[in-house]
Amino acid sequence: MDAVRIRKYDPEEDEEAVREIFTMGMSEQVPSAFMHILKQPPTQMVLMCVFCALLTSSKSFLLPILTVTLLLAGIRQLACHITKKYIDSCLESDLGRIADAYLASKDTCFWVAESDGSVVGMVACVPAQEANGGGGMPGCAQLKRMSVRRSHRHMGVGTALCRTVVAFARERGFPSVVLRTSVLMTDAQLLYRHAGFAETRQIPVPTFLSKVLNYHVIEYRLDVTQQDDHRD
Repeated sequence: MDAVRIRKYDPEEDEEAVREIFTMGMSEQVPSAFMHILKQPPTQMVLMCVFCALLTSSKSFLLPILTVTLLLAGIRQLACHITKKYIDSCLESDLGRIADAYLASKDTCFWVAESDGSVVGMVACVPAQEANGGGGMPGCAQLKRMSVRRSHRHMGVGTALCRTVVAFARERGFPSVVLRTSVLMTDAQLLYRHAGFAETRQIPVPTFLSKVLNYHVIEYRLDVTQQDDHRD
């Protein structure tokens, strides 16, 4: 792998690449979201009841199989819709005004990872109370918007971005760095644990659909003094 350089975000050069990396990274979560939905007992119960009811009433395997297939396609479309809605919301909010959201204060920053002249990763840091209205994490720094191109994953880019945030937090006097990630993002969870973060709690998402589908957010925390003990 070519040498990777972590540098501060440039609004004139990096906007398009950052939006692309975020969009692609989140879109890749659709299969995970689909499988997560299928694994939930309410989903399995509905599919089984529909199959059995149609099999009993129609005396044929074709109709229930076709119906369940259509339901599965509908579930995947639901996963796509939810993901796209989230992407659009982020691109219209903080990722649509990165300079204002992350570069206007001394305690906030946004970095990109560059390899061979191309942006291959991104991450941001903000005071946690600003990010979540307190959220039970006042006084800490929060790592946000971490994403690495698929072609450069498992090469130390994500770890380097984590260390950049931790070093920034230490310089600014924050005692800890916290982050929140989706239960679906298993690769990201492995990365954060490798970087020294420890899970502190699981946070339910307060919507009916999220409760039915057991969707939640996982919070991680790292004391900045621990970072020196975690190397590739």
